[in-house]
Amino acid sequence: MKKGDYLEKLLRSPQTVFSMKDIALSWGESSGATTRTRLHYYLQHGKLIHLRHGLYAKDNNYNPYELAIKINTPAYISFETVLKKAGFIFQYYKDIFVASYLRRTISCGQHTFVYRRIKSSILTNPLGIEHKQGCAIASYERAVLDTLYLNKDYHFDNLSGLNWDKAFEIVPIYDNKRMKKKLGNIYRENKEDRK
Repeated sequence: MKKGDYLEKLLRSPQTVFSMKDIALSWGESSGATTRTRLHYYLQHGKLIHLRHGLYAKDNNYNPYELAIKINTPAYISFETVLKKAGFIFQYYKDIFVASYLRRTISCGQHTFVYRRIKSSILTNPLGIEHKQGCAIASYERAVLDTLYLNKDYHFDNLSGLNWDKAFEIVPIYDNKRMKKKLGNIYRENKEDRK
């Protein structure tokens, strides 16, 4: 690769956030001294920006969901972030909620990421996880179930857009009788409300 091609390769990538490993793979190098030296040069000259330890972006218009997933892997966007987008809750949340293997809150730039711990057998199960723009995002049904898994008495404002068949298809991955029962109760309540 020629000297100017390294940066060009990153800038043309659909990714907006890169780890050191991503950069090394993109450049066809091991993540050694050469990669670090070249990366340092691009950071010094404002060609890339440093987000946090080991994570970089093309510019300040990076996808915050992509950053959330890169900070802790495996992880996916879920809970109130997806529920709000689906119209299932009406409350406004500025924070980005993420299902992960650990529980913590991290601020990076103007974004705050709230990681909620989910059992690894659930976290790594791909059922109900969609991959969009370099991010793993829970389907509306999976986000509802994730929320019920951690909050047994959670109140949803409007579940009229929920695909109940998909929800009942996904619920067995949680291996939780309480959740199955709760989902059935919510389904019956919503069915009654529509009459």
